Amino acid sequence: MEARAIVTLRNRYGLHARPIKMFVELTNSRDSEISVTKGDRTVNGKSILDMMTLAAAMGDDLEIVAKGDDAERAIDDLRRLVESKFGEE
Repeated sequence: MEARAIVTLRNRYGLHARPIKMFVELTNSRDSEISVTKGDRTVNGKSILDMMTLAAAMGDDLEIVAKGDDAERAIDDLRRLVESKFGEE
């Protein structure tokens, strides 16, 4: 099964260390393979280092794709995390 979503970063500092840690902890709690795309760069959503290379800032759109048995649940949880502004505001 595959699920996908496009989310917009709304937290003031975008994807810095704390939000990336939260994102990767959530992705690693799911069985699905998860990738994140910003522009023309796609990275492994389960890797802190890969996620940092996106240099995603407030207002940037990210496409999240999950492939696996829990893909829809993973996408729903990740969408909620991003929409919550990672609890920063």
